[in-house]
Amino acid sequence: MKKILSIGLMGLLLSQCTAPQKEEETTEELTPMQEKVAIYKNVKLTTDISQLSENEKQMIPLMIEISKIMDELFWYEAYGKKDSLLSSLTDPATKKYVQINYGPWDRLANNEPFLDGVGPKPEGANYYPVDMTKEEFEAADLEGKTSLYTFIRRDEEGNLITVPYNEMFAEQVQRASNLLRQCAELAEDEGLKNYLSLRADALLNDEYQPSDMAWMDMKTNGLDFVVGPIENYEDKLYNYKAAHEAYVLVKDKSWSDRLAKYAAFLPELQTGLPVADEYKAETPGTDADLNAYDVVYYAGDCNSGSKTIAINLPNDEEVQLAKGSRRLQLKNAMQAKFDHILIPIADELIHPDQRKHITFDAFFGNTMFHEVAHGLGIKNTINGKGTVRNALKEHSSALEEGKADILGLYMITQLHEKGEIEGELNDYYVTFMAGIFRSVRFGAASSHGKANMIRFNFFNEFGAFAKDEATGKYRVDFEKMREAMDALSEKILTLQGNGDYEGVAQLVAEKGKIGEVLQSELDRLSEKNIPVDIVFEQGVEVLGL
Repeated sequence: MKKILSIGLMGLLLSQCTAPQKEEETTEELTPMQEKVAIYKNVKLTTDISQLSENEKQMIPLMIEISKIMDELFWYEAYGKKDSLLSSLTDPATKKYVQINYGPWDRLANNEPFLDGVGPKPEGANYYPVDMTKEEFEAADLEGKTSLYTFIRRDEEGNLITVPYNEMFAEQVQRASNLLRQCAELAEDEGLKNYLSLRADALLNDEYQPSDMAWMDMKTNGLDFVVGPIENYEDKLYNYKAAHEAYVLVKDKSWSDRLAKYAAFLPELQTGLPVADEYKAETPGTDADLNAYDVVYYAGDCNSGSKTIAINLPNDEEVQLAKGSRRLQLKNAMQAKFDHILIPIADELIHPDQRKHITFDAFFGNTMFHEVAHGLGIKNTINGKGTVRNALKEHSSALEEGKADILGLYMITQLHEKGEIEGELNDYYVTFMAGIFRSVRFGAASSHGKANMIRFNFFNEFGAFAKDEATGKYRVDFEKMREAMDALSEKILTLQGNGDYEGVAQLVAEKGKIGEVLQSELDRLSEKNIPVDIVFEQGVEVLGL
């Protein structure tokens, strides 16, 4: 049978990524705040800039400048007045940790405050008045109150009002829009030129759908720029409000061409989902792309706490149904996490007789198909409750990430049986298991972290893995893991299709937590000084531009 792609090629194609360096030993005792900073591994974000045209080399500094503006906007959304906070700090490690977290709350420790005198982080971050109750918000008759692109504020009489992003950030978005137009003038690819021009408009009017459509139509661009208010993880009160961020990306065109072929399997895989027909009645768009990139700059939401290594966009359900979505694999960042985090975790927690199944190819594949799997299932409830995202409110993000994780493994299983993926299926299962330990360390403040807590507890009850008491390390039971995969897939898809807010809340309450067993394993990883995530050295100077 003809192979569409040999996943085994992935390691070879990533040979330009930096090999893991031996950690420098030190005898100096770290302060508590230095210990916090040390859970992040420093990684340089670079790429081969010789492949870029002269115009592209001029565009990247402009994109980085725009990214810094997005960073400024996210600081306001996450915390408020950045400068007053940073100017009050004298300890370099404390200032660094505040910058990593975009505020005084630890994103890898359930948003616990780490500065004296700081209270709990507001569930609505800085999108809503701190004294606003849910009852007050839900009773307010305000046009645009659930919009992705409005702040909720109080007028002089204390009544709730909406303030559009383009008004709140008028000066900043005008600067960013002007810079985007300069990028558009330099763009040699017509699709990229059109997208950048429309995105410049969107920053000024908060109408992002036209630029999302144009972004989906890009096919031959060498650079990519994900920029604007995009994800809604920061709003934990309702998951309504989008946060500003930016990624500057350099495409690996030949590899992207190979990966893109998998999108054609989405309709077939949708029909085979292990759930009743009404929960898979929508047809996923096939005009979708799988692309591989080196990321050379992160800013804003995606740069806070744990770092994204793959992207699935746009989030607009209408765009997804019309054109599908694009899945961007950030291979240099992915390689860094595999080398410095996943391999040490596997050495500590995975049984020696299964450790051979921990491979970068499987890590890349699991991550890639997670993004593809966002396109499976349904975007609208089957009982008139509206979109899944609106029906499930603050629980929607964690459940959607959990869906993508488990259906990504389902896709790999199905495609492997069809002969479309080479290598051992067990590699993907064991690497998936090690990945749970990696991602659960992001904490309950992260939608990805909470999704992995749910999955660990669900799999544990199913017997999908077992701890060998003699070695204290874990083995996967491959047959039971497959059964658990199908059972969890059905549960999540049903909850989403029903828009079952109470059912999801119960699932999160029962399984979205770290029990004694899991906590003991996480403590082992901490004692071994295994990094939890990465932090970047990035910018024009690092790139040599």
